[in-house]
Amino acid sequence: MNIFEQIADEVQQGNSDSVEVLTKKALAEEISAEDILNNGLVAGMNIVSEKFKNNEIFIPEVLISAKSMYSGLGIIKPLLAESNVKSKGKVVIGTVKGDLHDIGKNIVAMLLQGAGFDVIDLGADVPKEKFLEFVKKERADIVGMSALLTTTMIYMKETIDLLKNAGLRENVKVIIGGAPVTESYADQIDADGYAPDAASAVDLTKKLLGET
Repeated sequence: MNIFEQIADEVQQGNSDSVEVLTKKALAEEISAEDILNNGLVAGMNIVSEKFKNNEIFIPEVLISAKSMYSGLGIIKPLLAESNVKSKGKVVIGTVKGDLHDIGKNIVAMLLQGAGFDVIDLGADVPKEKFLEFVKKERADIVGMSALLTTTMIYMKETIDLLKNAGLRENVKVIIGGAPVTESYADQIDADGYAPDAASAVDLTKKLLGET
């Protein structure tokens, strides 16, 4: 088992101390922070997410795994920031109003950071006015919205309508995601794209901003 597999395995087990030790060990072996993020920490969380989706594990286990992932991320985050010599674009991201789920959104935010994007994470339960405020303030290139409840998906459309009314829609691309969200819903509310998972969200962001 290589060090990436070991990190991924400890993330799945929710062993924060082991994740920290292995992350430091990987850095000592001159493995890049981005590789540790993508091939170790996120790889582990992707398996956790898949198991959660298949009802093999439940929210408490997911949260324990997420906590262990953050323990590794805390070590490499400064290095990720340093390695991003030039930002590829600015992304404002959040889970929409009424929805407190943020694990998937957090993974997307971290992957985007690792890929060289400047990410402003507004957290969960974000009202449309706050998205608008930060799009203006940060001159964002992309707005990423997440919803895990069918009842909160409506706020994605309301946010897009608010951006249109403020005259900002032409300047910013909107991507959406989350368990109940679909490509057809993205088309219906005039979003620029939909991503079924975190890795796809990074690819979509690159594509929309003309990055390779």
